Amino acid sequence: MQAGRGARFPSLRLLLTGWPWLVLALLLVAIRLSKGAGFSDLYALVTRPFWPGSAQSEWLRSAQRLDQQTRLGQLEADNQRLRRLLALQQQPGAARSAPVIARPAQGWWQQLMLGQGAWQGLQVGDAVVAPGGLVGRIAATTPTTATAQLLTDPGSRVGVWVARTGEHGLLVGLGTPRPVLRFLDRDARVRPGDLVTTSPASTLLPPNLTVGVIQHLDASVIPAPEAVVQLSAPLAAIDWVQVLPIQGRSDG
Repeated sequence: MQAGRGARFPSLRLLLTGWPWLVLALLLVAIRLSKGAGFSDLYALVTRPFWPGSAQSEWLRSAQRLDQQTRLGQLEADNQRLRRLLALQQQPGAARSAPVIARPAQGWWQQLMLGQGAWQGLQVGDAVVAPGGLVGRIAATTPTTATAQLLTDPGSRVGVWVARTGEHGLLVGLGTPRPVLRFLDRDARVRPGDLVTTSPASTLLPPNLTVGVIQHLDASVIPAPEAVVQLSAPLAAIDWVQVLPIQGRSDG
């Protein structure tokens, strides 16, 4: 009797000491059969307190709104630019559209390379106009390209005037974004904000083309005042221009 009872006790002790391993084995089998679904649920339950709250969600929504507003603003800017180009192409006269195909990095404020040339009727001296106003003149041509000298080029000299007062002067490029207007009259009655256009007395450019506005006036310069002019055309971002023939020439 004692021997039989002792034989059963080791099996009972083995069961009591080995049940954790049995449970672990069953758990591993369950995870394998469920492909980790239960473990994922358990992980989600444990980490739920650390999930992003309402503040993080609001940040995400704000970022999405900002992205949408940025995209909308860019589309609106592109639309306005295309409208200005269309209006430029619809100007009357013998103007010819030309794409800007190159711009030297070392002469950013000096030249534009255009994708039209002598075969398309462009000639040295022709006025180059962009959305906003005059930007320069044709300085050289090849059969299929042309080089435009910008108003900001140090070698550029263009006769202009301020229509409000009738003051005439010479617009001189400095190699910077803003050229200088050197007046002919010592007592120039101009002020910042006055509109500057090409002179009606010019024989080289069409009269009254918009050039820009006076930004700053220095009346202390001898022999006549000088003014810094903010050009009305955005020279920093031009991709198409119109070329107007020089005065006295028409292309049939």
